[in-house]
Amino acid sequence: MSTVNIVNTKNESVGQIELNDAVFNREVKEYILHEVVRMQRAGRRAGNACTKTRVEVSGGGRKPWKQKGTGRARAGTNRSPLWRGGGVAFGPKPRDYNFKVNRKVRQQAVAMALSARFQEGNLVVLDDFSMEQIKTQEFVKIMNILDVDNGIIVTDNAPETLTKSSRNVNGYKVMSSEGLNVYDLLLHKKVILLQPVIESLEKRLMA
Repeated sequence: MSTVNIVNTKNESVGQIELNDAVFNREVKEYILHEVVRMQRAGRRAGNACTKTRVEVSGGGRKPWKQKGTGRARAGTNRSPLWRGGGVAFGPKPRDYNFKVNRKVRQQAVAMALSARFQEGNLVVLDDFSMEQIKTQEFVKIMNILDVDNGIIVTDNAPETLTKSSRNVNGYKVMSSEGLNVYDLLLHKKVILLQPVIESLEKRLMA
């Protein structure tokens, strides 16, 4: 078991908590992280590039000229890929770029990303993050006190005051433990976990 300090929004230590090494301090395998990030980014691709084939281009129903006797090459339609304004041969069509990575591997990758942040000293455990009102300036002030200039805040029940105070500030993201993923963990330099989230994360990633 690894131990980490629990701090408040004034960056004062208020206790310690033990972290499960199988989730927060395991061996980090870069090829697994790479595969899962590639899967996530592929799933976000729109895949909407589209060209028309010769049968989809309008016109071209009439044979341009008779088959023989003109001295020109035979032609059946002016919508052939060989003609200007014709269809495209083997052009791109909308497609799905998704591919599957097993659930167990995805779970391992999330644990490895958390472990990487812990081993770098970029994992912060907060006892609470409650704000009395929606105020971006107050949110930025707390982040400066915690020495976090780019981070992801993980909480199960994010209050509206927190989510709305943070959404206009670049470099920060508030999300639930259920939606926690490798791409967002690696995209942000620091991970801020609210204390109650740790137990739910360990249960999810150990299942």
